[in-house]
Amino acid sequence: MQILPYNDNIQKFIRGFFIIKNFKIMLIIIIASIFMMGCGNLEVLPVENSEDSLEIHFIDVGQGDAILIIGPNGENLLIDAGTNSNTDNLLSYIQKQGVKSFTAVVATHPHEDHIGGLDKVIDKFNVQNVYMPRVTHTTKTFEDVLDAIERKGLRIKSIASGVRIPISFGDAMFLAPVSEGYEDLNNYSGVLRLQYGDHAYLFTGDAETLSENEMISEHPPELLSAKVLKVGHHGSSSSTSKEFLDAVKPVYAVISLGEDNSYGHPHVEVLERLENSGAKVFRTDLDGTIILKSDGKEIELLKEGK
Repeated sequence: MQILPYNDNIQKFIRGFFIIKNFKIMLIIIIASIFMMGCGNLEVLPVENSEDSLEIHFIDVGQGDAILIIGPNGENLLIDAGTNSNTDNLLSYIQKQGVKSFTAVVATHPHEDHIGGLDKVIDKFNVQNVYMPRVTHTTKTFEDVLDAIERKGLRIKSIASGVRIPISFGDAMFLAPVSEGYEDLNNYSGVLRLQYGDHAYLFTGDAETLSENEMISEHPPELLSAKVLKVGHHGSSSSTSKEFLDAVKPVYAVISLGEDNSYGHPHVEVLERLENSGAKVFRTDLDGTIILKSDGKEIELLKEGK
């Protein structure tokens, strides 16, 4: 992986992939300048959206993440877009919710299970802003996302602690990544905190303990506290430390993961930590797509079911 220099006007993404033939490796690097400013069919559960309500859809995309946020007045956000293999289901689900445009789409980090369908989302919907961390990945999936961004003439906005997404119905601010130069791509994950009405929601991507500890050190307790936590890294034991849970104090915890996945997610240690924290746990592998609705005061959670 490589960290890229940037300023307020331009960020260069170096995009490359390896071609292996006759045991010789040839590196092809494509340089493009971009100006800055799971699986199975889904049974869609229709939800009416009033002008003064918030909906958060933790979409069942198998072993991946895709979170659709439908805000008041047509301000919609998408955090990650699942795997390549689940793209058609993701697009169908979004369309059936009546969404036609996004104020912002967020790629928390460039792993395939988080950005697989993002190129198609950008191609199909009216997207105003794209947020990505300052790191590249040498995969075709990552290349496809950059190509879609170029086709739409969009400008990538970098994710970093303190960066805000402009919305009128609440406050959407990234709490991580705090640093640069991580060895693990997961720790580049953009961790987004959304405040709507009386409650905060924390979306952690695949951020691991290192990033969690940085957030605890960097931010005041009131910024970490959240009513709803999207559990990091699909319930891996490398995330969701006791210290982080003590700081967040979630009432509800949502784990996005695939049935019978090869990683053994969610790990027993994480489930035990969540139980000890008192959080009520929802899982897409057991509950299907999980839909949260709030008027800013009360929160209602619905399970699609398998």
